Order: sequence, then structure tokens, then C-alpha cells
Amino acid sequence: MLDFTVKTELLSLRADDATCGTPTWIGKGLTCVCFKRKGAYQRICMNLTPSQEDRLQRLKHRMKVYFDASRPDHQGALRALWSATYPGQELHGLISEQWKEMGWQGRDPSTDFRGAGFISLENLLFFAKTFSTSFQRLLNKQGGKRATWEYPFAVAGVNITFMIMQMLDLESSKRRTFVRAVFIQMLSENEWAFDLLYCVAFVVMDKQWLDKNATYMEFNDVLKSTRAQLERELLLDDVLRIEDMPSYGLLC
Repeated sequence: MLDFTVKTELLSLRADDATCGTPTWIGKGLTCVCFKRKGAYQRICMNLTPSQEDRLQRLKHRMKVYFDASRPDHQGALRALWSATYPGQELHGLISEQWKEMGWQGRDPSTDFRGAGFISLENLLFFAKTFSTSFQRLLNKQGGKRATWEYPFAVAGVNITFMIMQMLDLESSKRRTFVRAVFIQMLSENEWAFDLLYCVAFVVMDKQWLDKNATYMEFNDVLKSTRAQLERELLLDDVLRIEDMPSYGLLC
């Protein structure tokens, strides 16, 4: 585990427990959340500009898009993922035994996107193109003492996307957490904040997997502890961007 100190103190990760009054969204683009910090309640308000609000809505839209194997752009994204993962290696088809090499459950990777949708494919593709060294290291299970029964890389990636979507819970009208408020501010500064957080989450998950000497049956436990670490890091006083998170340094 990384050694860092959480300076932001919350009574609870639940917004209704950690607020001085109910968190409110006042009009379009303005969100206010109260939190306990250094012994006193404070309120953070973000007045999103029209362009920032548009950025948030685009991310919400991405989260709602199902993978559709009949769409040419979705087929193209799958082919792009293969090319980024195995440069120079020919793909024999969108349904092929080759996909198992990447860690899909069967010959047809489209069946594994049900939980998180098309954005999970976009996340994998972003990881492969932006941090290719880290991507290849995790794909090929390089480094550390590995269990005989390892987690399947691609399916793990889909699960990580779903975990982050649950953690941020951007569509909820009842629970407004400070973690979500912090992320929205990060998104307002960088449209790729979600994709960057995904990459951080993947390397954190793999590190925890190795630290715990985990096996496949313990994957859900590792995913839960990964989420807890991400939440702790996002609440650090000096973390204003995804790049400021201590675990961002794990990315090559």
C-alpha cells in the first residue's frame, strides 16, 4: 500500500451524514456540498460554466451507451483496441479465439460489455494508447509474484469501469458525496479525467493484487479495497487533478 496521509476528515462518505444541511444543486451547473475538514464544517460550491456543464453531460451520456456489435464505430473501436494491444498481429475476426489472449471470457468480447457498456471499451483503448508501457505490463502480468490463477485482464478492465461509475454515481439525485464533487471539479478542468482515473484504478488494483498475493476468487475483495484507496486519495487536500493522486506515479 502507498504511504500517504489523509488530511481531509469526513464524518462519512455518505453525503447526508457528512453535510451541514442537505447538499444542493442550485440551478443548472451549481453544486454545493458541505464537509467536515480540519475540525470545522465548510461548504464547497462549484459554479459550472456552460462548457463545463456540457462536459459533464457528455460523460453521463458516454456512461449510458451500450455496446452494439452491429455499429461500425463500435466494431472499429474493438479493432483499434486489438491493434493497440498487439501491434502488427493480424486479427482474424471480431469473433475469434484470439480475443481470449486479451482476457475476454470467450471468442466474442461483445458479450462482456453488458455491465459497463461502450465506455469500458473506450477506457481500455485510452489506457492502451496513453500508457502503453503500463498497459502491456498488466496485460502480460509482468512483475511481482503472480498467482497461478490470475485475473483475466480485459474482463477486469470492464469491472474497473463499472466500479468507478458506482463510486462517482453521477446520475443519483439522492446521494451527493464529496468524492463526486471533487471529481466533477477535476472533470471541469480536464475532459479526460474519467479515463485517467480509470488508468490509475487499474494500476492500483494490480498493485493491491500483488500485495495481497490474491487469487481469482479474491478479485471482488481487491476491487473493493481499490475503490477505498481511490476515495482516500481523491479526498487529499493537495489533490486537485487526477495527476496529483499519489497512485498516478504508478503509471509509466
